[in-house]
Amino acid sequence: MPVDTQQLLDEAEKLGKLVAQHPAIEKYKQAQRSIAEDPDASRSLAEFDRQLETLARQEQAGMPVTDAQRQTLESLQQRIASNIKVKALNMAQVEFMDLLRKITQTIHRPLADPAAQYAGGVGGSARGGNGGAGAGPKLA
Repeated sequence: MPVDTQQLLDEAEKLGKLVAQHPAIEKYKQAQRSIAEDPDASRSLAEFDRQLETLARQEQAGMPVTDAQRQTLESLQQRIASNIKVKALNMAQVEFMDLLRKITQTIHRPLADPAAQYAGGVGGSARGGNGGAGAGPKLA
């Protein structure tokens, strides 16, 4: 019997509620709160994002990135990477994204044509890529 869109959305909502209860999600939320409560970490991340955005706009305009700008960005990156709370956030984000990747692969499994599984069928690649997921979503 065919399944309608609403049934799929209802089941997706149930899955979302289950995922929200997974320990990886709470760990990720806690790591985000920890960063938000740390003025130095928050300031460093915001400054890094600003610098990165400025350099991207500059490159799009055809202007080269100077050595001083590159060194400033590298210095910020080192400061961020050495912050224990940022490290915890990165680890939690990896765990979170791995959970989402496993869920996505499991959803795709019954959809895949056996011949397509080896030729990069449903899911994007024969290796089981994460569907192009970039940085983790912001969880409240």
